[in-house]
Amino acid sequence: MTALRRASQRRGSASVLLIVGLANPGDEYDSSRHNVGGDAVRLVAARRHATLSLERHQRALTATIPTARGPVTLAVPTTFMNESGAAMTPLLRRTSLEDLANLVVVHDELDLDAGRIQLKRGGGLAGHNGLRSIAQVLSSNDFGRLRIGVGKPRTKDEGADYVLARLRGAKKAERDESVARAADAIDALIDEGFDGAQRRVNAPRD
Repeated sequence: MTALRRASQRRGSASVLLIVGLANPGDEYDSSRHNVGGDAVRLVAARRHATLSLERHQRALTATIPTARGPVTLAVPTTFMNESGAAMTPLLRRTSLEDLANLVVVHDELDLDAGRIQLKRGGGLAGHNGLRSIAQVLSSNDFGRLRIGVGKPRTKDEGADYVLARLRGAKKAERDESVARAADAIDALIDEGFDGAQRRVNAPRD
């Protein structure tokens, strides 16, 4: 049984959009490339004066905000990245989401140049453990993704250290700028819908 089917067994207040930012919990992962998705969602919550909080039986920090298009739920799983899917069934129940087109996962992307942001629906998992966990729980890859480019390490063997290391100085500033642009993209998604935000976010940069 898919997470969407399980969610239909106990429904909460309906949200028109669920935006999930992926990150590892714990201070040791602050300012890492792997946490850009969660940090972008946290920044949007702060901009909209919303408090992300942990409710009973949930495995994510959540806030539901009113918008002109209806309630939108922001979420950051409290699980480790490779267990992100564990948060999905409670989130789907909480939001009464029935269509994966209304789920957008915000995550770091090694296959995009650092600083590039891309909004897309479906597609492969590109070796991302958080996406893999979510796709396994949903039994589907057909959810939206806001991909935040972090670039690639020099070799594959450096991959874990590259995404998990806490950044400082110019590299942290570059990372924080990417988080801010991703938050802008989430704001566009909330205010304009997927298609309008996609045209804006994916447009070539000057």
